[in-house]
Amino acid sequence: MSKTTLAFEIGTEELPAFDLHAATEQLPSLVANALGSVRVPFDDVKVYSSPRRLVAIVEGVPERTEASVEEFRGPAARIAFDAEGNPTKAAAGFARGKGVDVADLERRDEDGAEYVYAVKNTPSADVAELLPETLKGVIEGISWPKSCRWGTTSEYFSRPVRWIVALLGDKVIPVRFAGLEAGNKTCGHRFLAPGPHTVEHADSLIDVLRGAYVVTSEAEREASVRKQVRAAEEKTGLTAELPAKTLAEVVNLSEYPTVMVGEFDELFLTVPKEIIVDAMLVHQRYFPLFNADGTLANKFLITSNGNPEFECNIVDGNQRVVAARLYDAKFFYDEDLKKPLEAYVDDLDAVVFQEKLGTTLAKSKRIVKLAGHLCESMEIDGQEKEDILRAAHLCKADLVTGAVVEFTSVQGIMGSYYAKAAGETDAVSQAIADHYRPRFSGDNPPATRVGKVVAVADKLDTICGLFAVDQAPTGSSDPFALRRSALGIVTMLCAGDDFEFDLVPAIDAALAAYAADGIEFDAQAVREQVIEFFVTRTKVMERDNGVSADAIDAVLAAGVREPLEFAKRVVALEHARREDPDTFNDLAVAYGRANNLRDPELGIDYDESLLCEVEHALTCAIVQAEGRVARALEANDYPAALAELASLRKPVDLFFERIMVMDEDAALRENRLKVLNRFVNVFSSVADFGLLAK
Repeated sequence: MSKTTLAFEIGTEELPAFDLHAATEQLPSLVANALGSVRVPFDDVKVYSSPRRLVAIVEGVPERTEASVEEFRGPAARIAFDAEGNPTKAAAGFARGKGVDVADLERRDEDGAEYVYAVKNTPSADVAELLPETLKGVIEGISWPKSCRWGTTSEYFSRPVRWIVALLGDKVIPVRFAGLEAGNKTCGHRFLAPGPHTVEHADSLIDVLRGAYVVTSEAEREASVRKQVRAAEEKTGLTAELPAKTLAEVVNLSEYPTVMVGEFDELFLTVPKEIIVDAMLVHQRYFPLFNADGTLANKFLITSNGNPEFECNIVDGNQRVVAARLYDAKFFYDEDLKKPLEAYVDDLDAVVFQEKLGTTLAKSKRIVKLAGHLCESMEIDGQEKEDILRAAHLCKADLVTGAVVEFTSVQGIMGSYYAKAAGETDAVSQAIADHYRPRFSGDNPPATRVGKVVAVADKLDTICGLFAVDQAPTGSSDPFALRRSALGIVTMLCAGDDFEFDLVPAIDAALAAYAADGIEFDAQAVREQVIEFFVTRTKVMERDNGVSADAIDAVLAAGVREPLEFAKRVVALEHARREDPDTFNDLAVAYGRANNLRDPELGIDYDESLLCEVEHALTCAIVQAEGRVARALEANDYPAALAELASLRKPVDLFFERIMVMDEDAALRENRLKVLNRFVNVFSSVADFGLLAK
């Protein structure tokens, strides 16, 4: 049977960039599943897209489907039919499920047992007749974050659909959607080759689009943009910044991207570069250009979807737009500088942090309290403590400045500039800029301990407050990015250096500050929820770092709650197991054996007079190990604690080799079980080695 190509294009008004990307990813499976549902075979599905279209090219589609006979065995005949031979509910349900009439069920004997069968005959069908409803279902099956309805029809799509192309070979498939009927005419680039353009055959659709100035895939458009950017860099001697998110958006905003160089007045270089970059990237999707020394140049790159012949007009129009934005930026920056940063702090009382948790001013005061607690915990004093408390006091002040209200992504950064202009110390200014870090996975933490303390205080206050008002993350929802904040705290805490503190007392301090502000909540329940939240985040981080699941579970079973202690213990555990696996595994097995035999109800107070030489040697080793392990844990020296446990291997091996624990003499048996109870207790203070033994 001959095969041909199916071409299907949904032509629209310009689609949102990120929605287009998501739809492009959905389309292959949607098309494949739709064709599979009507038994239309095919060789391959290729998807193309541009801001005004979604295209699927399906290769190797036959003109007709193959006839088929399918047989399905159902329940035993005695279950499918009653004594009078009438079909039961079981027979009716089986027939309905297989799409046949219950009267058409067949009874067949299989080795003396009779079963019912459903035989489904599917005749060959003309593929062209199956496709109209099938392809309409593809259009309706695309999931959009937001959809609209237009005209007088009831159908929905992300943006109004303006044309549909549906061709099986050279035959038009009459797909109907939203008042449109598919044909063989497409549209090209809106300005360079609007069309309509006739598509003679499904195989030629992509060539027709390319001839009409449409670059038909994200990958091709990105490659084109990058190539043109490199050419512009060589021409200007400057370097472009291409953030992945902005580049992805630009790629899906133009069908035929043309990179052009724009320029703005050097006057604006007196404004902090971050606000200029924000104005370009976030508001206008321009790429800023930088000098070799990293300073911002007064040039930028435009990715145009217009006619390159009118480059001068396009560049001039974009320069006018960016100039307006930069005039705004300079105006707000200059106005903000007329007052010192501290003058804005009281205005935070008009900014709601969260409807149940009060204002941002109240939050700022709690951050100061919590920062003070962290200073005491880490024994920070002197100028560094003063800088921490000052930065905590000022860190949110820029939220009410004109520049940040207009350019929200530069919060913290602008506060840093304003702090420096007001004569604050470099440490305070840097901490204000850094206290939102790390903002995402892989982002750098604050550069200084001052910044880290303020960042932890801010994030921990947010986490505890939202848990207190029952706004904790759910399985798939985390609107306040609390998981990211918690992971940021854990990452800073476990990075080592000079930044270590106990998290649980800090959680208590944060919740106490909310209670002092009059927020009502179940303190003990919220405390446990927050601690468990941090434990879970630490588990995730350690798993991502390659730590085995059994080591994680073994440490958690010891009741460890502090992320730093937990991280150090699992690292030490993994290291010891890796460096001496034979001894370590034997030790784990010995622990597991002792743990299985022990009887906690008997306690650990054994009678020394009943001990033989081997038992006495083990108890002496246990007593020595108890003291040394306790001292090692107090000093947070987990490798030393594990080494002490490992020293118990020889005496415990000898114990199990020479001693019958479950002696017939009840007194001896109980005494030996008490020794094992004490042996297990030494290990349990470090980790549950029984989990490792498994």
